[in-house]
Amino acid sequence: MGRSIGGGLRSFIYVGPLIGVSLYVIGAINPLNFLVALFALFLFSFGVSGMSITIAVMIKSSDRFDIFMGVLDALIVRLSTAMYPLAIVQSANPLYGGVASFNPITFAADLFRWGTGLETIITLDNPLIPLLGVIAFFAVFTFVGVIIYERRIEGGGWQ
Repeated sequence: MGRSIGGGLRSFIYVGPLIGVSLYVIGAINPLNFLVALFALFLFSFGVSGMSITIAVMIKSSDRFDIFMGVLDALIVRLSTAMYPLAIVQSANPLYGGVASFNPITFAADLFRWGTGLETIITLDNPLIPLLGVIAFFAVFTFVGVIIYERRIEGGGWQ
């Protein structure tokens, strides 16, 4: 759990100042939406850290881990709406849009766009669905990662 928290905080601290400066430049409008978006990004970074720990413990080879993470990163980022809003992606390719609509990066990107007041370029009717998607991503990879780490590295279970 400590490794997941450390990885999530490290990622968030690395990206946080840049996000803050860019939001200041574009003028984030609603502070409550902004805090929800930052909270979602923190949970997302926490979940990514848990996912990395889970995969690293399961693979146990640094070369295989690097290759697998590179392939996974390429697929997950390109099958998301990190670069373009979901409405634009779905109009370009409905199959791609269908896959992208269930991607955790899509949930995080849509929440961030919503939280910064950029909802004019997205069609996010209810921010609760992406927030629940980010929370589910965080919970699954954090807690599954803790269990797998405990069993494979520590050599036991909780008693």
